[in-house]
Amino acid sequence: MKLRSAFIALGLAAVVPLRVLGCAACFGRSDSAMAVGMNYGIFSLLVVITTMLGLIATFFVYIVRRAGQMPDASLPEPTAVPES
Repeated sequence: MKLRSAFIALGLAAVVPLRVLGCAACFGRSDSAMAVGMNYGIFSLLVVITTMLGLIATFFVYIVRRAGQMPDASLPEPTAVPES
């Protein structure tokens, strides 16, 4: 079954036109509409990833600052000493 699938995939790859195999940067003009669209896609993904990483970093900074404001739970509470 796997061998049959491999032969089918190899046969389909053999009949694909050559111009479908390359992107605008490798196989064509770098100022074509496809290259411009690809660049916009890359930059938009970069903005999304940078925004998400910034939000995650901001969240952890908030947690660390908030933890610094909390009293230390490992120390016992001071108790009043009864007067004799």
